[in-house]
Amino acid sequence: MSQIKHGRYSIYIRPISYLVDLGIINGLAVFYFFTFVDPVVFSFIITLGWVFISVNSKFYEVYRYTREITILTLIFRQMVFFALFVLAFSGFYHELNMKPSNILKYVAYSFLLIAVFKFAFYYLLQKYRSSFGGNYRTTAIIGRNKQTIALEKFFNSNPEYGYKHQKTFSLKNTEAFDLESCFHFLKSEAIDEVYCSISELSNAQMNRVIDFADNNLIILKFLPDNKDIYSKKLKYEYYDYIPILSLRNIPLEDSANQFIKRLFDIIFSSFVIIFVLSWLTPIIAILIKMESKGPVFFKQSRNGFNYKEFDCYKFRSMMPNKDAHLYQVTRGDQRITRTGRFIRKTSIDELPQFFNVLFGDMSVVGPRPHMVSHTNMYAKRIDKFMVRHFVKPGITGLAQISGFRGEVESDKDIIGRVKFDIFYIENWSLLLDMKVVIKTFINAVKGEDKAY
Repeated sequence: MSQIKHGRYSIYIRPISYLVDLGIINGLAVFYFFTFVDPVVFSFIITLGWVFISVNSKFYEVYRYTREITILTLIFRQMVFFALFVLAFSGFYHELNMKPSNILKYVAYSFLLIAVFKFAFYYLLQKYRSSFGGNYRTTAIIGRNKQTIALEKFFNSNPEYGYKHQKTFSLKNTEAFDLESCFHFLKSEAIDEVYCSISELSNAQMNRVIDFADNNLIILKFLPDNKDIYSKKLKYEYYDYIPILSLRNIPLEDSANQFIKRLFDIIFSSFVIIFVLSWLTPIIAILIKMESKGPVFFKQSRNGFNYKEFDCYKFRSMMPNKDAHLYQVTRGDQRITRTGRFIRKTSIDELPQFFNVLFGDMSVVGPRPHMVSHTNMYAKRIDKFMVRHFVKPGITGLAQISGFRGEVESDKDIIGRVKFDIFYIENWSLLLDMKVVIKTFINAVKGEDKAY
């Protein structure tokens, strides 16, 4: 067995986080409750409760690759459970006369401070890694293909995550590949994590790599084979005693999540219709009518949830033409009016779709729907394109804020759009929806190159 590696992991980060958070919840308790409760007993109980809740909610399972949206979700979940715990404690010992208003203020201030600390620590660590090269892990990849090249690029392009990539081993000839020289390199360079492409190693080679990693305290991770499956978030279930893997787990198939998303859609779309469209529509209508004859609104059939067709509404931005349902708008398109150019650039033309949201055909956030003719074309040409129709289409989406909005100039554009849409479908959360909405608003104010 090789010598044990020291200092490879940031073993102090999680204990420090625990101590700071416990210091916050106990420190604030002094101001809110210690005048009429036993401080020792109260501190012991809320500390025990906090630790128990955090273990079960995985509150401290934040890693260098964890996204900010995941951290927000963890904070919100911990806050809810902790608030319920303190309320239950006050109800059980009602003689303490702990007012619910004080409890809610206590929890709110606690989590405000905890959130500030958690994100400050998160960004300081990123800065420390990128600027000073500390808190890093060395990596190597076994197997060279499209996915491992993308992973190598991720390691090299994101120093804030703290990965120092040393080498990618190519396996052009799997049987002739010399694992011993590979193992020698991993040991001599003190590699911390090895990533293997499953498709490029035989079973015998895979077992040797696993044994070597186990015996040398190297973390071993696997990449799925290099077929064009953009996301494999497998769902593990049991049918009686038979293990079953589902290729795709869709959070919005859960009735509770459907209710949350639909409630958000109704509230948000109603707000926009009442406070924005109520006064903006007459102004846009006058501008459209002054410049060209034709209707104020443009209606187009698009494919939505379960591939069902629906009428999608927009403010008309083009001169009336028979090709509007066949050809996408291109840069410098002569069909676009001057008013149309402005409302397209600012995305105002999309606002009538909030009526589609209110009627239930669309959602505020989701995969953008395409013209029926284009949908049929892409469904035949682009792998996994139809997965987008597992959920309602959206006014905006993760793909749109990630650089894949507007005209599809090549298959690369639609492939990228499908990739982000599938990620959204498999990783939906209300916080992710809010992030997309906020980023969409920022992009609309700043202006985008492909908004034409």
